Amino acid sequence: MNIKKAAALFLAAAMLTAFSSCEKEAEGSDKTEDNSGTSSAASVSDGKDRVYIEDNAFYVNGKEIWFNGANTPWDKWNDFGGGYNAEFWDTHFAELEAVGINASRVWINCNGLVGVKINEDGSFGSVTDKHWSDLDSLFEIAEKHGIYIMATLLSFDHFKDSNPGYKNWRNMITSSENIDGFVNGYVIPFVQRYDSNDYLFSIDIMNEPDWVHENAECGQLKWENISDLFARCAAGIHENSDVLVTVGMGVIKYNSDDYEGNFVSDEYLQNLSGNKNSYLDFYSPHYYNWERPWFGYPFDSTPEGFKLDGTKPAVIGECSVADETNVPLAERYEGAYNNGWKGAFAWTSNGIDGNGGFEKLKPAAEHMLEIAKDKIDIKNEE
Repeated sequence: MNIKKAAALFLAAAMLTAFSSCEKEAEGSDKTEDNSGTSSAASVSDGKDRVYIEDNAFYVNGKEIWFNGANTPWDKWNDFGGGYNAEFWDTHFAELEAVGINASRVWINCNGLVGVKINEDGSFGSVTDKHWSDLDSLFEIAEKHGIYIMATLLSFDHFKDSNPGYKNWRNMITSSENIDGFVNGYVIPFVQRYDSNDYLFSIDIMNEPDWVHENAECGQLKWENISDLFARCAAGIHENSDVLVTVGMGVIKYNSDDYEGNFVSDEYLQNLSGNKNSYLDFYSPHYYNWERPWFGYPFDSTPEGFKLDGTKPAVIGECSVADETNVPLAERYEGAYNNGWKGAFAWTSNGIDGNGGFEKLKPAAEHMLEIAKDKIDIKNEE
């Protein structure tokens, strides 16, 4: 069911909406799976915690939500199907919940060497059972703590020369047939499996695809290839779930016609795929201070002032917990809120790769909870 239609049902008639997906099972219970990896059991969600878009804002059950977010990209690189530790995620999400963080951006695949297999010719291979079972656990934990997940499926890391599987991924993305295999073999089963969990609020198809286009070490691939992946993934997601879709662009210049061009606009994606369901639901550009001399500063401007087209809600998908100009994160989050951004996701909540950490994130999260509690802690505001 399309989320806009679902929203109308929730608001106008308060009817229960059925979402076809796998049934979340208690740990240790029996579960059978078909060859796609999708559970054969079915469940029904009333959708009361589902995020949807209305009037260029995010809503849950008739109430606007602002994403007081963070990046928790990984605990152990390639967690899901690798060294996943449920205790870490449960403990850390409890910490985030306690200080008012209501959303986290998590990398589902860090570089494509664990969990999801792509063959050398770029055709789709398989998904491991452990990848699915680890994700089953993650989404249970997210629901338990009320943390909305922006699930990042791919990254520029997949395509780097230093990645042993880089040729596989480059061969996938440069063939529409191979892309379709990836979408049908992995992306669609993913959203079908977790569509009944309202806390999978969005799919971020790829982390910073800019570098796949720009950097020699990532192949310097053409935008028509990279965006063909986005177009086909977006259509597959929209046709099989109510999960929202975005792409975490590293630099605004590839997300705006005021610069190099908007390579994730509806028009660009739909021209590639020929499918009206090839579109992003919201924008989520990244920002770091090295960008400021060329592209401005998002925390003191509206999304339109930052050169987005204004057709979709926008969040800041990454920004540094520490700021080189010594502007506190709390002040930057408040600036984003006051200027019409619909959320911000600092890098990171757990201090991986030496950036951020919970204690540095905490003051900003608590500050936003004080000034916008009605849009952040929406369950307790009902």
